[in-house]
Amino acid sequence: MASGPRPQPVLSVAPPFASGRAEEAARRRLRRNRRLATGLLAAMGVVFVGTHLVGEPGFAMLLLRAGAEAGIVGGIADWFAVTALFRRPLGLPIPHTAIIPNSKDRIARTLGRFIERNFLTEEILLRKLADGRVGQRFAAWLAAPGTAPVIAGLVAGALPGLIRSLEGHDLQDFANRTLGEQLRRADLAPILGRVVELATASGEADILFERAIGIGVGWLEENRGQIDRLVEARSRWWVPKTVDRRIAAAIVSAVADLLSDLRRPDSEARLRFREALAGLIEELLRSPARRDQINASKNRILDSPEVQAWLASIWGQLSRTALEDLADPASKTRAALEHGIALVGRALAADGAMQAHVDAVVRRLAVQLVSWRRKLGGFVAEVVRGWDTRTLTDRLELVVGSDLQYIRMNGTIVGALVGCAIFLMSRLLG
Repeated sequence: MASGPRPQPVLSVAPPFASGRAEEAARRRLRRNRRLATGLLAAMGVVFVGTHLVGEPGFAMLLLRAGAEAGIVGGIADWFAVTALFRRPLGLPIPHTAIIPNSKDRIARTLGRFIERNFLTEEILLRKLADGRVGQRFAAWLAAPGTAPVIAGLVAGALPGLIRSLEGHDLQDFANRTLGEQLRRADLAPILGRVVELATASGEADILFERAIGIGVGWLEENRGQIDRLVEARSRWWVPKTVDRRIAAAIVSAVADLLSDLRRPDSEARLRFREALAGLIEELLRSPARRDQINASKNRILDSPEVQAWLASIWGQLSRTALEDLADPASKTRAALEHGIALVGRALAADGAMQAHVDAVVRRLAVQLVSWRRKLGGFVAEVVRGWDTRTLTDRLELVVGSDLQYIRMNGTIVGALVGCAIFLMSRLLG
């Protein structure tokens, strides 16, 4: 019989609190206020008992007894009310006590809905973002003199761990399985075709091509002697050296003439070169045979152990160099990060249009956050629901319990005053 999915167990997690020092201060404050409230209640009890020890109490003694009696009632009632929030008074199974422990799930749902409906609304978020001028504040913070060193230090401190983690064999095997497989499946020919097409479509590419040809012509002129020696070394022994030099000169002149023709935009050689380049682009984009040839060459390179070893050695050298530099107090990487962050900060602080773009990006993110508000509210409820009940009760009592002890004190004092007032009214009416 098929069974449904098993319910996932709720992880019992202690709710966060402030620092240990703040927690200890809250505990001291709670203990002090408890002692004050209990001491005040005990004082009322002492007064009440003491007035009954007087043989013939007068008006003042009876008034004091009535006030103490009512103060005891008020203090005990408020002690019961405050205690019932967090636990069962005296451990007795009294209904409607230990309210917080018994209502943790309802508190979690209520808190999630409260955040969802009162914080994660588009109107509230966008209004707060508009009032906050996020772009301007972010630019001012980034341009502050102390910001760039802090960010650069954090990044530089995290880089060694990241670099060392990338050196792990498991991660490298994972990268080879995933990235390598994706590269093997990638169709490289159309990409190369588009790159060549874009590179040759601009006038800057023609200028670069002409400069490269000029460098080639200059190299030929500078190395004529070497070309002469190469021709002479490969010539027959019976060929005169004069003939060898003429052959070398003819070769250099022919190549120089060809390069010079290629250098002229309106030359026939340049036209044929462009036609050949256009044909190559067309083959890369359209020809299945050329595509298969390039992809096969790519896969041979990727599968080559020599290439993989070469890439691994390059990465090893780069990582060692980076780690050595990051360990240096005068790290060039850290200095470059600091300089780049400071430069971006100054540029952003002086550019109102970019600050407006930052505001727009933050607004879009806020709208996206609002679209997830139901899930975010559910996440908050799930986190609260997963907190340990006893720890949650203890932490809430630390936060509000100290103030709740004042309710006990006020109840004792107000009860005593009300008792006195009732005693006086009964005497006046009697």
